[in-house]
Amino acid sequence: MEILTSRTILRPRDYAAALEFYGSTLGLAVAREYPGGTVFFAGQGLIEVAAHGAHSDEQQHFAGALWLQVRNLQDAQAELVSAGIRIVREARQEPWGLLEMWIDDPDGIPIVLVQIPDDHPLRRDIR
Repeated sequence: MEILTSRTILRPRDYAAALEFYGSTLGLAVAREYPGGTVFFAGQGLIEVAAHGAHSDEQQHFAGALWLQVRNLQDAQAELVSAGIRIVREARQEPWGLLEMWIDDPDGIPIVLVQIPDDHPLRRDIR
């Protein structure tokens, strides 16, 4: 199987709140829009916020998390706090060497904001 592209699709309870969060609060640029949906650039990936496809009578559960790499985690935390976003878990260095901070989107989907330190193996691996 050949995969040409991929994206994460979110089907929020409140479409307008999700657009506000991902577009204005996080500042993600719009890749494209279509009737009932908006696709945002997220680094090398895409996040699609869709106003369709969700079953309103079902409790949705997103078992994963969005992983978004930032240049400077302290700067990102300051921006989010000033925008009124609750920090679920403050920025800290993990045992695996990455700097991580956790927030939630309006539907409670976990978002891990990550900074890769200069001396981390991910920066030294030239594959």
